[in-house]
Amino acid sequence: MAGKRMKAAATKVVKGKPYALKDAVALLKEGAPKFNQTVDVAINLGIDPTQSDQMVRGVVPMPHGLGKNVKVAVFAKGDKAEAAKKAGADIVGAEELADAIAKGEMNFDVCIATPDMMGVVGKVAKILGPRGLMPNPKLGTVTPDVEKAVKAAKAGQVEFKVEKAGIIHAGVGKVGFGEKEISENVMSFIAAVKRAQPAGVKGNYIKKISISATMGPGITLDLTEVLGLVA
Repeated sequence: MAGKRMKAAATKVVKGKPYALKDAVALLKEGAPKFNQTVDVAINLGIDPTQSDQMVRGVVPMPHGLGKNVKVAVFAKGDKAEAAKKAGADIVGAEELADAIAKGEMNFDVCIATPDMMGVVGKVAKILGPRGLMPNPKLGTVTPDVEKAVKAAKAGQVEFKVEKAGIIHAGVGKVGFGEKEISENVMSFIAAVKRAQPAGVKGNYIKKISISATMGPGITLDLTEVLGLVA
């Protein structure tokens, strides 16, 4: 049944046709099967990602969360460790946490660290880095205010970083959200990527935006309309 529904939805999406955000979200929800797929956003940028001054990355909270339980690990000691636990961190530790990660135990989605713990974190940087889990001060995940960082991660925030092909993509919620909630999460993500435009990038910074369910067809958004909404 789900397969038939997806095929029927795919026939309604005209490849390359720009859709208003409202219409795109309606199409996305119409074609998704009953199990709760992730809403994905892909943004093609007019940059050269091989140039260090054209790196695009950041973090943005989703106004309606991500529709999942975000598991948070925190490298901290003493009072900071207690603050992290009270804020809702799932795993808190120091050297013992690094040892667990070295053994392949990584049952978490976000990793946060206090600045004094970065020497310990560095021991497992080669494991965390490739998985996009390395704490970073630019993303607010290396901070003395672990309480604030844990609460932000738990509430639902999205980290983004441009890939080699000049594309940024991320999950911004669930298909089971209402159309208004999906639209607002999508717009928050697009606005954050727009704000992250490197100073040296001229011309068309955002070239194409599409949304999709995890297993659904890509739906191209009308750039003029969407970028006008976040101007």
